[in-house]
Amino acid sequence: MSKEKLIPEFRFPEFKDSGEWDVKTLGEVLIKNSKKNKNQKYSQVESVSNKFGFIKQDEYFKNRRVASKDTSNYYVIKKGYFAYNPSRIDVGSLAYKHNDEISIISPLYVSFKANNELINDYFLLSFFNSVTFTKQMIFEGGVRNTLNYDNLIQSKIPIPTIQEQQRIASCLSSLDEVIEAHSKKLELLKDHKKGLMQNLFPQDGEKVPKLRFKEFENSGEWEEKKISDLGETISGLTGKSKDDFGAGKPFVTYKQVFDNSEINFEQCERVQISDDENQTSLQQGDILFTTSSETPNEVGFASVLIDFPKEKTYLNSFCFALRPFNIEKTQPQFSRYLFHSPIYRRSVTAIAQGSTRYNISKGAFVEIQVPIPAPTEQQKIASCLSALDELITAQQEKIDELQQHKKGLMQGLFPKIND
Repeated sequence: MSKEKLIPEFRFPEFKDSGEWDVKTLGEVLIKNSKKNKNQKYSQVESVSNKFGFIKQDEYFKNRRVASKDTSNYYVIKKGYFAYNPSRIDVGSLAYKHNDEISIISPLYVSFKANNELINDYFLLSFFNSVTFTKQMIFEGGVRNTLNYDNLIQSKIPIPTIQEQQRIASCLSSLDEVIEAHSKKLELLKDHKKGLMQNLFPQDGEKVPKLRFKEFENSGEWEEKKISDLGETISGLTGKSKDDFGAGKPFVTYKQVFDNSEINFEQCERVQISDDENQTSLQQGDILFTTSSETPNEVGFASVLIDFPKEKTYLNSFCFALRPFNIEKTQPQFSRYLFHSPIYRRSVTAIAQGSTRYNISKGAFVEIQVPIPAPTEQQKIASCLSALDELITAQQEKIDELQQHKKGLMQGLFPKIND
């Protein structure tokens, strides 16, 4: 059988007649970084994050110092250097130094640079994000737990001429710039929403918000009400074993409540419930709350049933619901934002109790006071914020589409290496 030619599926016209790509090991194109911070000349310590790449350690750990006092054993990182966490390579903890600032990283990281006579920096970075590389990280049926430098340099990399590498790098970096621009726009939209949420709801001790729509400027103070005055609490599923789950009737999971301000019934899972069971089903306007989390800042997350369930739907046992006495006076769309507002979040965080896991009691929860405006003002606030949410969702979808396009492009631009 003849050997399959190493040619990518997608190729720029000017390189169609350039022949096959070569295959090298990473050891042939990488230069390990062994430069240490002698005499502690450099003080800017950085970490490697799968989300941010190189990031200042005081920013990453929120001003908490985790670096050693003696950093003479730390590696010096300059522009063009790569680094990765050998225990986290499977989740993408690999960084490339784009800027001119010289920093240092822990000796727990592995650091190297490219031999630019053989390989373009951005081409190499793109390779590390390609399926061609990640498939080589599969080891005996699972992803490698650790990847030291000696293992890394045994990985194979398909390499065209430097000119073709530069063309591929230019294409992908241009696409990355577009993705970054859209990501910045998304962050601006989120920051704008955060600012609105702070100003459209009263602050602690205030009876009116800082920002009010013109037609409500003379409408007087908002009414403070205990949560117990808004509705009755309802428990989630009881008496269920693991064998009951997987089929049957829909139920809202803890993750749905934690991750979303509005319930999407298509994401529900299934549980078997007999007709004679005493289980309470959910209805439109119900406000669902998580009761526990690993940090006090994450207890009491809320999600609302904006729509009426098409079939009987239940709630998981690790959450409870608030069923409003009157959904005209406590409107579902407004509740979606009220129970994510800063004033509510501060109140619910204050009642969290625990050490390794934090919980809230229903008794303390229903005593929390929340500000409630007239129904017409509720509608206006909800309409404003939901319109902004639609923009945020649309912007996120643009980014997802671009990232999916890049993923497909990279699969075509890098040829597959047969074992």
